[in-house]
Amino acid sequence: MASEYVFISDLHMGGDEQLTALDFEAELLSFLADLEERGGDVELIINGDAFGLWEYAEVTGPAKLERVIDDHPRVFEQLRATGAEIDITLIPGNHDYDLACHDSHVDRLAEFNVTLEQEISITREVGDGRIWIEHGQQRDPNNRMPDWGNPDALPVGYFVVQRIVAAAGRYSGWARGDWLRDIQSVAPMEEIPRWLLSNYFYREMSPFLRAIVVPLLIFFNLTLLYLFGTVLETVGLLPAQFFTDNPVVQALGVAAIVLELIVAVNLVIIAVLALVAVPLWLFRRDLRHTLERFGVVLSGVHVGQGDEPFLNAAREVFESNPDVAVFVYGHTHRASVTEWGDRVVVNTGTWLKKLQHVETRFSRLPGVYYPSFRLNYVRIFAEGDRVVVEYEEIETAQSVDLTRIQRLVARRPPRPVPIPARTVIDPDGRLELPEVESDSEPDLDLDVSSDAGSRSTSVGEGVKRADEGDRVDEERERSR
Repeated sequence: MASEYVFISDLHMGGDEQLTALDFEAELLSFLADLEERGGDVELIINGDAFGLWEYAEVTGPAKLERVIDDHPRVFEQLRATGAEIDITLIPGNHDYDLACHDSHVDRLAEFNVTLEQEISITREVGDGRIWIEHGQQRDPNNRMPDWGNPDALPVGYFVVQRIVAAAGRYSGWARGDWLRDIQSVAPMEEIPRWLLSNYFYREMSPFLRAIVVPLLIFFNLTLLYLFGTVLETVGLLPAQFFTDNPVVQALGVAAIVLELIVAVNLVIIAVLALVAVPLWLFRRDLRHTLERFGVVLSGVHVGQGDEPFLNAAREVFESNPDVAVFVYGHTHRASVTEWGDRVVVNTGTWLKKLQHVETRFSRLPGVYYPSFRLNYVRIFAEGDRVVVEYEEIETAQSVDLTRIQRLVARRPPRPVPIPARTVIDPDGRLELPEVESDSEPDLDLDVSSDAGSRSTSVGEGVKRADEGDRVDEERERSR
């Protein structure tokens, strides 16, 4: 066993067409080179989703890994060099589940000094305690493997990725820019329709059409105010000419005519929406009942979820394995360090681009998905009779990939919640779990690409999250 463990996860290298692009290649190569230079009794553990094998539609089986190796030769050569100085261990996640299904992958990765352990979870000794390591897909009902190691036993998440993410990679070259490949950074996947609408509006829409639509949307609230004011004038609650034929507006000249035209168009739109709203609601209701009669209903599958299932799993591991001091998982792409007395739960986050939905400065314009990176790794080692968990972030020079209009209208998101750089625990100490609330339903309504900071609260009430620092939600579960 090593004396120091370094963890990263969710690199998602690979995929059809533009999905195979690696935005953070320079940072990854530098990180691996630093480990090579340090050497020593160190083990790098990549706890799942190192590769995006699900994102390939044209190749199957071991050929997927070969595609990744061919597309990223510099990374694999650096893995070979780093692996000659320290141990490198890889476990499968859901996106690279193929690694658990074909024994040939063990030998192939060994050529690059990477040890593949085809297990759903592994452990490592650290001082007087142990580290429990997994990717976490088994805690996710949409990505849980029904028969581990069976290449044909695939969860619903695989088919979602194949139909949506892999398809986006194949069609990404048709878009204006390479924004479509960022679909793998949209989380939860229920956000994809809103993300597509936002990018259509700001990137794909004809500039001439957008020049017409933007003023209409910006002045939509003004139109509602104007409509409400004219009604008040009509019933005598406001003096005449307060809204209609306002002398200040008339003094604007040509600008007044443009403003009145925009208001008139918006009034027509509002009238049309009001006329069709009721029929459309009745049609939707009748269609749903008709489909139900024929036994055709929507699946109701929700891909997004919070960290609560994983914290529940950590609690069970701690309670059944008193010598486990640290529980490490990934999968959700939300880096965090959660401290429960002398036990720690670590989420290793992701190296993918993160997208945060932010509102615009102007009402009615679609929100903007603000990109950012939070490249990170976690070090765990013994220090005397204590166990130390260190969280490190890697500086990146990645630019904010937004169009000029997106930069103009988007509010800048707040900084992400900081994660403690150093946490020290006693593996012989107590596990302290706060009480679980029993009168609340769990709230799994998640937003995009959230990072969470340190938490010392319960599985039930303490799943504190922040949309890159924008807000902190609380998730609760019923008492068992």
